[in-house]
Amino acid sequence: MLSGQMEQRVNLKFLVKLGKTFTEAYAMLKEVYGNERLSRTQIFQWFKRFKEGHERTEDDPRPGQPLVSKKDDNIEKIGIDKECVRLILHELFNMRKNCANMVPKLLTPEQKESRMNICADILNKIDTDPHDDTEEDKIRKCGSG
Repeated sequence: MLSGQMEQRVNLKFLVKLGKTFTEAYAMLKEVYGNERLSRTQIFQWFKRFKEGHERTEDDPRPGQPLVSKKDDNIEKIGIDKECVRLILHELFNMRKNCANMVPKLLTPEQKESRMNICADILNKIDTDPHDDTEEDKIRKCGSG
């Protein structure tokens, strides 16, 4: 049995082949399906597709991540399971999982110094002008570089 959406698409395709106008087809679907019908926009989009000669009633494939992941194939190729990979990243590279991303646990001395310099620059920008007495002025000055 067809789903409600698929059934409506098939019926809409039939109405297009009968030569019905969009208004006629919409009224018929509204009468048959009531509040369970597709939205007017969806009906219009499918009507237009069928009018242009498209025959398929299924949605077009969507771009993005493929339905089948290749991660398992890669794991089989190198022969290491996920837990071993996690241990290698954790023990050898001193990384931990943070919101599904592996990040360094500790900052290098260069990273610490860079962050300290940036913070000092920001503080200097805020404190240099005594006429900037509101928080908004200080934030605006800091953000403007």
